[in-house]
Amino acid sequence: MPNFLQGEHDGADLTIAVVISRFNETITERLLDGCVDELVRLGVEDEQIDVYWVPGAFEIAPVVSRCLDDDRYDAIITLGCVIRGETSHYDHICETSAHQLSELAQNDAVPVLFGILTTENREQAEARSGGAKCHHGEYAARAAVEMASLFTQFADDDEDEE
Repeated sequence: MPNFLQGEHDGADLTIAVVISRFNETITERLLDGCVDELVRLGVEDEQIDVYWVPGAFEIAPVVSRCLDDDRYDAIITLGCVIRGETSHYDHICETSAHQLSELAQNDAVPVLFGILTTENREQAEARSGGAKCHHGEYAARAAVEMASLFTQFADDDEDEE
């Protein structure tokens, strides 16, 4: 029988950073509200949630990098909203942000969650930030708590080997 390892949805004793873009602020505020509500519902103390506001999605990765250097955080959630416009700017921002965050996530012992909406239009963004489709802020919060829990299992294994 294989060993199945998975994280739990218990946020007690976790410290979470949320790095959020101010661009498309009406959408990102909705993402943040859902994210924080879900973190608290999962047991994360309100004062254990640090929110870092940045101008746009491109500026999220450098702040995530600084948060990873801090060693206080059990998980880092990124929230933002990039809506396709008339130029290729959308493609460059989406691709660059995703690549930078993926690199950071692969090279650290702290989970980094990608909660940046990349939508074709405002209606899609609204639907995914608490509207008819789903709430990506809530999803990112649940995923962060679960991944932080799973990552502690690796830390426990490392301590057992010492």
